Amino acid sequence: MAIVAAVIASTHHPFYYRASTATGADRPPFADAWVAKIEAFRETLTKARPDLLVMVGSDHFHQLWLDNMPQFLVGKAPYFDANWYNEEREFGLPRMRLAGDEQLAGHILRNGLDAGFDLAFSNELRIDHSITCPIITLRPEADLPIVPIYTNIFAPPLPRPGRFVELGRTIRQLVESWPIDKRVAIIGTGHLSLELGGPRQFGAHGPDPEFDRKAVDWIASGDLEGCLAEVTLDSLHLPGNATHGFMDFMLMMGVAGAGAKADHVDSLDLFHTMEAYFTWYPNGVPA
Repeated sequence: MAIVAAVIASTHHPFYYRASTATGADRPPFADAWVAKIEAFRETLTKARPDLLVMVGSDHFHQLWLDNMPQFLVGKAPYFDANWYNEEREFGLPRMRLAGDEQLAGHILRNGLDAGFDLAFSNELRIDHSITCPIITLRPEADLPIVPIYTNIFAPPLPRPGRFVELGRTIRQLVESWPIDKRVAIIGTGHLSLELGGPRQFGAHGPDPEFDRKAVDWIASGDLEGCLAEVTLDSLHLPGNATHGFMDFMLMMGVAGAGAKADHVDSLDLFHTMEAYFTWYPNGVPA
């Protein structure tokens, strides 16, 4: 049976690649500190010795639009192209081609449907920075096959936070029931407080530091009960107009399990957002 070797949750800032590779006067003053945190975070995945990655993210209206918006979608293809032209232009992200694992994707789809999730799927999914940025930070070799899972955090009506948690629990169960001897890392990315295009976008930190503090505490301590008691679709409008991406963090809390304390916790305040990084080892810290 497959083993969940690591559960990882992180933000997916598209400027990391450009900041970390810049030199001279073009290198931001915060780049060295950011790179140091990412290198420590990357080691948490390396220690897990994964054979493949289940990647949870959200399409930023690149391929999925209001004419056809699934709530939860699994990519099922032999490979996935990335990134999109505007991501190359604005963020300097490289073009990538990532191998897929159709066998695990098919297992998740078939058994996810039987578990009560009407999962959509795509055999022609092109992925964006919500998937590729965590690969750039955690596995820059991009040498492991992936199963991408997209969630709808942008286009109402959205699933409620509790449904994201339920999907996280289900993904963990489905991976662990896969009758193949593989080490699987489940990686998901979202946001803390975030404002896009609004008056709080370019502050000295994220638009709601108090929400960020509580969010990091909830995730690090596995306090699903406290998180679900406070977080609703309506409440997520308050910390910033793009904060619904926090539901992908809640999904990863569901994967890790209620009360599961993270084995690695780190964060970094940037000029308009807080970056945050978490790793759990469900079967113990690898030797």
